[in-house]
Amino acid sequence: MLAGFREVTLQAVVFRLVLSVLIGGILGFERGLKNRPAGLRTYVLVCVGATIVMLTNQYIYQNAGTGDPVRMGAQVISGIGFLGAGTIMVTPHNQIKGLTTAAGLWASACVGLALGIGAYEIAMIGGVTIFIVLTLFQHWDFLMRNRLHILDVYVELDKKIPIGEFIRNLRDRDMELSNLQIERDSYMGNDVICFTVTLAGKKALSREVLLRTVTKLEGVRFAEEI
Repeated sequence: MLAGFREVTLQAVVFRLVLSVLIGGILGFERGLKNRPAGLRTYVLVCVGATIVMLTNQYIYQNAGTGDPVRMGAQVISGIGFLGAGTIMVTPHNQIKGLTTAAGLWASACVGLALGIGAYEIAMIGGVTIFIVLTLFQHWDFLMRNRLHILDVYVELDKKIPIGEFIRNLRDRDMELSNLQIERDSYMGNDVICFTVTLAGKKALSREVLLRTVTKLEGVRFAEEI
């Protein structure tokens, strides 16, 4: 059924661009609902742009009979990295945000390249797979973190309490910690140490219980999950 749309014709161009708008729109809609930096329009533009690049490349190869039919597509893959980098941010608590959005943009460009070259089956199956990963896998990731009883916490600790004592107090309560990173504390004055830490309970404790335990430790002025 799709055999007549493999070559670069007017009908094939319209068909591929419409598909790229639909698939890119579906992926971008999911990101837009979560208020991510790259949303509906960005994903559609990336997918459509990649499709146009491959259409142009195929047209040149088909009509001029020379050149590499995938050369321009290779430049899209490397170029999309600059766009993806703009969606990755480091929060004031040294948390890296936007990796999934950046990966989604890269994947959306790959779908566009597949559409542009006429590999409709790959593009549609790939688009569905990407959408499943962006939606269902998020819930699985959340469930896995809850089952592992792991919590990332931002803490403001009174400087009168040594960090070593804070660590001992946690371990006395059957909690292990890792990835402790001290942040700037100048904006809080000279009496507070600000840091982030990853906590894990040896027992099956909920995230709320872990956070409440940290909040009640001696010298802790403020603690929140990040």
